[in-house]
Amino acid sequence: MQYRQLGNSPLNVSTLCLGTMTWGEQNTQQQAFEQLDYALDQGINFIDTAELYPVPPKAETYSKTESIIGDWIKQRNNRDKFILATKVTGPGDWVNYMRQGPRLDRENILAAADASLSRLNTDYIDLYQVHWPERQTNFFGQLNYPPPSEEQAVSIEETLAALNELVESGKVRHIGISNETPWGAMRYLQLAEKRGMAKAVSIQNPYNLLNRTFEIGLAEFAHRENLGLLAYSPMAFGALSGKYLHGAKPANARLTLFSRFARYSNPQAIKATEKYVEIAQRHKLDPAQMALAFVSSRPFVASNIIGATSMDQLKANINSINLALADAVLEEIESVHTEQPNPAP
Repeated sequence: MQYRQLGNSPLNVSTLCLGTMTWGEQNTQQQAFEQLDYALDQGINFIDTAELYPVPPKAETYSKTESIIGDWIKQRNNRDKFILATKVTGPGDWVNYMRQGPRLDRENILAAADASLSRLNTDYIDLYQVHWPERQTNFFGQLNYPPPSEEQAVSIEETLAALNELVESGKVRHIGISNETPWGAMRYLQLAEKRGMAKAVSIQNPYNLLNRTFEIGLAEFAHRENLGLLAYSPMAFGALSGKYLHGAKPANARLTLFSRFARYSNPQAIKATEKYVEIAQRHKLDPAQMALAFVSSRPFVASNIIGATSMDQLKANINSINLALADAVLEEIESVHTEQPNPAP
């Protein structure tokens, strides 16, 4: 395994981070324990979760993933062996079953952190992240900026002050942002410097062969400000494995089970996926490993968040760390990207 410093923090995180969003929905607790044990044995020291998980989010399963991780920590008594990240949920009508409608104000953030600490059976969270912004902006695949008409969002300053309070209390070691824009990232860092508050050390945004929009406005910002990218969806919901091509519907696969995950299924994305899979096959590479290796190779990526619903998938994903893409492969990837840039933002 390889390790990288997470932003300006003293944390050295594994280049591959274990994602957990299927635990409690597609994966049982026993399967989650098996994944956790194996990942740590392979040198992964970074686990990412959220109070919202598992996905798709719903009232019946909300917070179940954190509870599974907490049970594992209690049974293994190994909290000092890994770096743990979780997230506080932003607002949205589709999550109103949480705290009567979650907000990013002080009351909600402090309550969410305490609940996560309890479920996770830990006294501290290494990295506490804002899952998505309070304000109206373009995230979750929306490219066009929608100017808010009558916005009444909690300010970033109030959100940051609450996060800073958690850091000062010792409940949280470092803070991060997620699904953020260049303006939002700038504002968090600007306010932290101006007010002497905790500075974000990471940004968790989507990044994969079908969606490289992070490179347009955020890559330089992340590089120059030392804000490490935690890349999520590096395989585009599994689409870049090629398993959904030609109308295939693999049993128990995410896009087979949940039609709402259509972000990477438009005609342009399918066409680009076909070309990426062809590149992998031509060079005798596993398409999924090629997709993961590309993300891990980017200099602004601090950690690449992998997920799996089976041990075979997890083992193959972890093995991607040993794959160094040849210049010829990278050139062909760039050729497809130039021809079909960001077909599924």
